[in-house]
Amino acid sequence: MILAKKVRIKPTPDQEQALWRSAGAARWVYNWTLARQEENDRNGGKFIPDGELRKELTKLKQTEEYAWLNDISAQTTKQAVKDACDAYKKMFKGQSGKPKFKSRKHSKPAFYSRYDRFKADGNTVYLEKIGWIQTSEPIPQSGAYSNPRVSFDGKYWYVSIGIRHEQEKSELTDEVIGIDVGIKELAVCSNGMVFKNINKSAAVRKVEKRLR
Repeated sequence: MILAKKVRIKPTPDQEQALWRSAGAARWVYNWTLARQEENDRNGGKFIPDGELRKELTKLKQTEEYAWLNDISAQTTKQAVKDACDAYKKMFKGQSGKPKFKSRKHSKPAFYSRYDRFKADGNTVYLEKIGWIQTSEPIPQSGAYSNPRVSFDGKYWYVSIGIRHEQEKSELTDEVIGIDVGIKELAVCSNGMVFKNINKSAAVRKVEKRLR
């Protein structure tokens, strides 16, 4: 079972600049991919597989004009190509509309970080090309992390990660329980167990007020 975990990270000023560069590069590559697909479509060509576009991007990095892309993790830029191509595939399947270009002002800064280089140690995490960054809380240790994504919400940076977790099997019994789902109480069981609705608690109301 894969559990998702999202934690705030606290980069140093130098690390934050590196985060912005990675997010900017991911946005640029995503838009470049959409532009290539649209140009190819106008010329009557078929959909370009992301593998071919990745090869084009590698050649692009070897030019002087786009050498700056070499400062960014190769997996970050490659994943941006794949994300754009996946958006096109969803459009072809009718699962979504035509992919839109990401703008610097209105799109959410975010990028993919290489999963096999991701590490967690206490209240720090390691991101390729960025280094060890402090976190607001520890991320559980795991031998297999998946799909690390870094994002900025307008105030703070966050890292989200999939963590492989072995689910313990529960032994079933013959007991039958009736459950009454309500509003004031989340659930009231026939065996006397009562589950509180935390959305009605003073703590949550206080947090919602602060959020507003």
